[in-house]
Amino acid sequence: MENGKKSVVVIFGGRSSEHEVSCISGATVIENIDKEKYDVMIVGITKDGKWLLVDSVDSIRDGSWRKSRTRAVISPDTESVLIESLEGGMENKVKVDVVFPVLHGLYGEDGTIQGLLEMARIPFVGCGHLSSAVTMDKFFTKVIADSVNVSQASYVPVRSFELKDMDKVVERIEAEKEYPVFIKPSNAGSSVGITKAHNREELIEGLRLAKKHDRKILVEETINGREIECAVFGYGDGAFATGVGEIVAAAEFYDYDAKYNNAASKTVIDPDIPAEKVEEIREAAVKIYRACDCFGMARVDFFLERGTDRVVFNEINAIPGHTSISMYPMLMERAGHPMSEYINELIEMAYERHHYERKLV
Repeated sequence: MENGKKSVVVIFGGRSSEHEVSCISGATVIENIDKEKYDVMIVGITKDGKWLLVDSVDSIRDGSWRKSRTRAVISPDTESVLIESLEGGMENKVKVDVVFPVLHGLYGEDGTIQGLLEMARIPFVGCGHLSSAVTMDKFFTKVIADSVNVSQASYVPVRSFELKDMDKVVERIEAEKEYPVFIKPSNAGSSVGITKAHNREELIEGLRLAKKHDRKILVEETINGREIECAVFGYGDGAFATGVGEIVAAAEFYDYDAKYNNAASKTVIDPDIPAEKVEEIREAAVKIYRACDCFGMARVDFFLERGTDRVVFNEINAIPGHTSISMYPMLMERAGHPMSEYINELIEMAYERHHYERKLV
């Protein structure tokens, strides 16, 4: 930019089932970027995949951004530009210094946009394409957790094509697991498509629902535990974990509706947990984070099993929510890192990583 500021493009929305949450998170991130330091451009992706130039946070909050007539896409070549398609067929190319993807779920958190940005040689906030793909895919995250000896719920993997013989799949699951079980699409966020089955009928129904969201499905043992979350920030040896928070779900489990639509669900910062268990959770969170080659930030979720106090890894979220009820910013704030501070650190971190990696090529 001519004024000496770096240009930061914040991308929000997207085609996933978490589109609305991404809009809220995107607005929050934009509001916390230091405008004295960065020129911020905003791009919203509609549910049907249109990339639009957005003029203000207010238009995100009231939804009017979807009426924008200016298309704006990141070019995949190495010019590192945002191409604005103006009325009358005119185009304007704007140099991009850093991209901040605030895209939850598929086509945003799964390595797809990260791969595009890597091709274009544009620095971006967060995990790289492989790390994003691995953390989005619950099956592969489990493989990695096993490799570093982190305790987790046992599971039975199911491929969607296997459901053509539903009886055979059900028999295999029932031979290995007792009810109740959780059925999860391997690639979905915010507990979308997840159900709890107490009997065979609910299992079949849950498998059919999960199939709508992904071709890979996990059927997990039920862990009777408290739902605990931990924020991790940084990269490599410098990555650190905050304290922990607890989710108290209004429903039987913390699904999408309980998380975003039920006011009775709540988050508790610094819950009553033995200090040694908090430390165990923090250590496991960093171990998973590093094993998945995460960069920048991630929220790592656990269960603290009732009766045994066993720490059980649940999942990792590479682009954690930044809504008013999101745990990640609360935990970072509690640890002495306000959002306005760490958001800007993430941008600088992305810029530094890119230029370091370019020197190695």
